[in-house]
Amino acid sequence: MNEHHELSTIDLEERPDSGWRRRLFIIVFEADTKFGKFFDVCLLWAIIISIFAVILESDKSIQAQYGDILFAIEWIITVFFTIEYVMRLIIIKHPTKYAFSFYGVIDLLATLPAYIALIVPQSQYLMVIRVLRLLRVFRILKLIKFVTAAQVLGSALYESRYKIGIFFGVVLSLVLVMGTGMYIVEGEQSGFTSIAQSMYWTIVTMTTVGYGDIVPSTTMGKFLASFMMLIGYAIIAVPTGIVTAELNNAERQSHHHECPRCGTENEDDNNYCFKCGEKFS
Repeated sequence: MNEHHELSTIDLEERPDSGWRRRLFIIVFEADTKFGKFFDVCLLWAIIISIFAVILESDKSIQAQYGDILFAIEWIITVFFTIEYVMRLIIIKHPTKYAFSFYGVIDLLATLPAYIALIVPQSQYLMVIRVLRLLRVFRILKLIKFVTAAQVLGSALYESRYKIGIFFGVVLSLVLVMGTGMYIVEGEQSGFTSIAQSMYWTIVTMTTVGYGDIVPSTTMGKFLASFMMLIGYAIIAVPTGIVTAELNNAERQSHHHECPRCGTENEDDNNYCFKCGEKFS
C-alpha cells in the first residue's frame, strides 16, 4: 500500500508535473516531508479545537460568558478550512476527482455548516462532522496496519450488503405484521393509537430497549410482547453472524495474494510461489 495516498482516495498521478502547484501538492496531500507533516499536524489541531468550540458553545452558561470568543474561533477555523479546500481543488490535476472522493466530500461538509448557520440557526453544531477529518492521522502517523484493518472491515461490510439487506427486509415485514397485530389486539386504550405507533413499540421491544412508554394490558398483547422479546435476541445475532463470516473471509484474503503465473494463492510473506516457483516482485 502506498503511504502517500490519503487512504487511496487520491492517486499520485494527480500530482502536478512541476511548479508551485507541485510543491503545494506535496505539502497538502503528502506527509513524508517536513512541511507536509507540519501542515497536517496543524490541520488536525484546528479540527480538534473547532470540535471543542462547538461542544462548549452548546452549553448555555459557557456560551453566555465566552460566546464571542468561541464564535470567533469557529469562524477563523472555518475560513482556514475554506481556503484549504479551495487550495486542494486548485493544485490537483483533476479537481472533480478530489471533490467527489471520500475526503473531498468530508472536507466540503466540514466548511458548509458555518455558512448555513447564517441562514438556519443551530446548524453550526453540524460542524462536529469535522471529526471525520481526523482519519488523516492514519496517514500522518503511517499506521498502515490500521488502514489495512479498516479496509478489511469495509470489505466485509460491502460483501455482506445483500444478506443484510434481505435480513432488514424480513425484519421490517415482521415489524409491520406484529405492529398491526398489536394495534388490533390492544387498541387505543393501551396507547397503541395507530399502526405507526404500534410499529414503534415493536421495534423498541424487538431490539430489547424497552422504554416502557407503551405497555400491553391484555393477555394476548402480553403473549405477543413475549414472543417479540424472544425474537429480538435471535434478530440481534443474525447480522453479527453475517458480518463475522464475511470478516473472516476478508481477513484470509488480505493475507494471501495470487501467483501471476499459475494463479495459486500464497501467503503474503512468501517470496516464491510454492506451486510453480515463480518469484514475486
